[in-house]
Amino acid sequence: TRNTFYLQNVARLIQIFRQTGLNVRLGSLSDDVKEPTNIDLPDGTTLTLEPLERSANGRRLGLKNFDPCTILLNNDLSSGIPKVLEGLHEQNLLPPLHAGWAVRRKTNHFAAYDEVVKKFAKLVDVDPWMLNPYFAKCGEINFQERTGEECLAANVDSLLAKIRKKYKEYGIEEKPFVIVKADAGTYGMGIMTVRDASEVKDLNRKQRNKMSVVKEGLEVSEVIIQEGVHTIEHINDAVAEPVVYMIDRYVVGSFYRVNTLRGIDENLNAPGAHFVPLAFADRNTPMNRFYKYGVVARLALLAAAVELEVTGPPAV
Repeated sequence: TRNTFYLQNVARLIQIFRQTGLNVRLGSLSDDVKEPTNIDLPDGTTLTLEPLERSANGRRLGLKNFDPCTILLNNDLSSGIPKVLEGLHEQNLLPPLHAGWAVRRKTNHFAAYDEVVKKFAKLVDVDPWMLNPYFAKCGEINFQERTGEECLAANVDSLLAKIRKKYKEYGIEEKPFVIVKADAGTYGMGIMTVRDASEVKDLNRKQRNKMSVVKEGLEVSEVIIQEGVHTIEHINDAVAEPVVYMIDRYVVGSFYRVNTLRGIDENLNAPGAHFVPLAFADRNTPMNRFYKYGVVARLALLAAAVELEVTGPPAV
């Protein structure tokens, strides 16, 4: 990406690594970067991108006069795994290739999260549903050809019935809804809010086109159906949701994704979104909800570790 605000975040990460004594340089997967290229950032600093080089024996990846022991990857691999990243058995690649969207699936993550939450909920004696909304998977769907709609509608109907039962148990008066999204990929694409199973059978052409592809133009053939959670957070009357940053097992920061154009039951990662820093102030108070966000983040990170272990390739 050439998004300078995002690259400013990368520059800050490099600064943190260098403060620990690491030697850090920034390589680029882009074919357009053929020589060291300086990019001016909004805060007045400069970031240098360099072209990648494979070693003479083809087993290592680095930069000119730089042979790293670890390669930290910040590309989500939505468009596939570049050949230059394959076969690197002598270096640590973090995260590993199977963590990229070329092969990763959201349902694998939530299956791992489900197991982690069940154990945690038993320890603290709470209903796992309080930490883990319901989800289901529907494969072999083609929105353009309208195949797999019956499977999708049946899963939506079943999930909504389970949610209604929980709402009744806890006296929740809002109308339940689910989010249907591509099982692979990110970037807020291929997502829709559904309040009744009939809605997925009556998609118009525009809606089918929206759901049929995600980032990098990849075709959607599998979807995850997730229980929707009504958003209670607001910033200046706009709907907001917290995003938590972690390093290792520690919560180190957070921000709100805010969208003035969306409602409490819609995807906020969409046009109109902006970001507001979120400070976990007074986090030691008994009923502080920000601490709970941190707990969920730590459970999710643990689940991601379990997911990568389960889905990883056999040891070489």
